[in-house]
Amino acid sequence: MTDRALVVVRAGALTTVQDRGRPGHAHLGVPRSGALDAPAAALGNRLVGNPPEAALLETTLNGCAVRPRSTVTVAVTGAPCRVTVQGRPAAWGAPVRVPAGTVLDVGPAVSGVRSYVAVAGGVAVDPVLGSRSTDLLSGLGPAPLTNGTVLPLGRTRVAPARVDVAPQPAPPAELVLRITLGPRDDWFTPEAVRLFTSDAYRVSAASNRIGLRTEGPALDRAVAGELASEGMVLGAVQVPPDGRPVVFLADHPTTGGYPVIGVVRPSDLPSAAQAAPGTPVRFVAVRRR
Repeated sequence: MTDRALVVVRAGALTTVQDRGRPGHAHLGVPRSGALDAPAAALGNRLVGNPPEAALLETTLNGCAVRPRSTVTVAVTGAPCRVTVQGRPAAWGAPVRVPAGTVLDVGPAVSGVRSYVAVAGGVAVDPVLGSRSTDLLSGLGPAPLTNGTVLPLGRTRVAPARVDVAPQPAPPAELVLRITLGPRDDWFTPEAVRLFTSDAYRVSAASNRIGLRTEGPALDRAVAGELASEGMVLGAVQVPPDGRPVVFLADHPTTGGYPVIGVVRPSDLPSAAQAAPGTPVRFVAVRRR
């Protein structure tokens, strides 16, 4: 039994292992996956001295709790939350030393949705297709964490950063997503395109790692026929039969048969990862580059 491991005490609503994902396999039907809020995950790894590709934990809404078998350095980033070590308050957004056998508790998100728990050495589960990420759609990678799960850790190579608190962007009070219209915006009426780029939507509670679902005005189709399944990209805004836009996130399918009215700029997607249910959403059309 290795002492370089974490034991999951409280798995939370949904806690998964994530890294930078497994790009380049869409032709096999495998999504990219990876941390939804990539900047927050990268910051966590920097704070504990990990390389950018190191795997870490992504929590959802109500956090998680883990017990290391040996003394480790951790950093919690992403959605702001209460952090404790053996019941005593600890820093969020900064390196924290967690002695062997004590419990690190990452509490519910005060705002936002997803927090990241980086551990010096990284989570060293076996990679699949070059990534340790959990993919909820395909089932690749480690299963979502459950109480009692034991996660092996890699070896520490670099000393943690020396900072008090690292600045991070606040979760959005309003989610503004810049989109390039197309390729199937002509499948919708002119009025539907106007509504899409002018009316306010809200984040649906049915959102997940596969897609951010919205509530708001339904978009009427100009073309009523079926669309042959075609390739989907990260950030594609697909419109299913109910007419409410869905923004595809990291675990999205690689093909789909509903029309894509536009594609969100990649730099706006980390904010989508932290948009809680009920958050207002605006789609803003921008010119093609």
